[in-house]
Amino acid sequence: MKETAEYVIVGGGLEGLAIAWSLADRGETDVLVLERDTLCSGMTGKSSGVVRCHYGNPSLAAMAWYGIDIFSRAGEIFGDDMAFRQCGYVVGVAENNLAPLRANVAMMRGLGIDVDVIGHDKMAELWPGLHLDDFAAFAYEPLGGRGEAYMSGMAFAASARRLGVRIRQSTAVAELLADDTGTVYGVRLADGAEIHAGTVILAAGPWTPALTAGVGVEVDVKAQRAQLVLVDQGEPTPEVPVLSDLSGLQYLCREPNGELLVGNSDHQTPEYIDPDNFVNRADEATFEKTIVTLDKRLPDMPDPRITSSYVGAYDVTPDYNPIIGPAPVAGLFLATGFSGHGFKISPAVGELVADLLTTGTTTLPDVDPRDFRYSRFAENDLLLSPHPYEGAGEMR
Repeated sequence: MKETAEYVIVGGGLEGLAIAWSLADRGETDVLVLERDTLCSGMTGKSSGVVRCHYGNPSLAAMAWYGIDIFSRAGEIFGDDMAFRQCGYVVGVAENNLAPLRANVAMMRGLGIDVDVIGHDKMAELWPGLHLDDFAAFAYEPLGGRGEAYMSGMAFAASARRLGVRIRQSTAVAELLADDTGTVYGVRLADGAEIHAGTVILAAGPWTPALTAGVGVEVDVKAQRAQLVLVDQGEPTPEVPVLSDLSGLQYLCREPNGELLVGNSDHQTPEYIDPDNFVNRADEATFEKTIVTLDKRLPDMPDPRITSSYVGAYDVTPDYNPIIGPAPVAGLFLATGFSGHGFKISPAVGELVADLLTTGTTTLPDVDPRDFRYSRFAENDLLLSPHPYEGAGEMR
């Protein structure tokens, strides 16, 4: 007899596990998660863990706001705080991006998000020693901050298991199974075993296109190289907000040990990689850019040095926004292409997918599921911000 499950989730990263928990939380416990390696061992483990609502698209902003509520109550809901630290989040812009900043803040405030435009004096209080002269204004989210994607994924997994979800590691999916009508009815594993399903949910990040190609579905998701650099300032960084520096096109996060995590916010010339074969170290050009840009932003660092670096990959779509919804073949549901947004919106992703699979609509406030539909690319109706930031690519 073939093994069966009502829902087979391919991918044991953060999104797949959030979906599994959300389904089980509403009583849909005939769920099987298949992970080819170990849970959260793919790009989830490389997430910088930033939590912010600052988006130009209302659906994404609302999903991130929902995520903040879940993260802040994680101890109560999951018995695990997911390492969420509500240190705050700030976007700083130069004069050329002042109008988009104000427009995006107005939109977010209209959704009930706690955010405000602040000036240099307040920012100097929030982060002493930061060079501020090239900034025109800042948007401050006091409830934003940092979390840990790996710990969040494992909390979702543990809670899902307690509710009856089955999770298998070291179980690679080789292909999707489809009948003569094109309907997907299960998966074939690398060892040849078959598992039949009512619905297959693909939450496999940059590995998704190779699987969908076998059933005639083209998914335009690429793995974009993301290089992260860790810097010791010479003394521990105090508790400061996450800073998205859209003047210098970098972002800065305080690590729990007091180091700074420095990431790139310039996505105008993306580099694509093979997610199974890449060098897990930043290149010399990134080191040089980090040193020069950080030295301007924090000129009084007492004894700065680079301590480490690593490389992850964003699973990006053409508009840098996710695909969440039914595939153009029956029996297959897509949750992929999160483009750097996945961690902060993961609680809402789980809720949205569970809603759509069980009721066909969603109760998430201010979230329009059509924004994330697969067909928007063929329709030339990309999900773009109406108030984009000059120089910052499409990641907002």
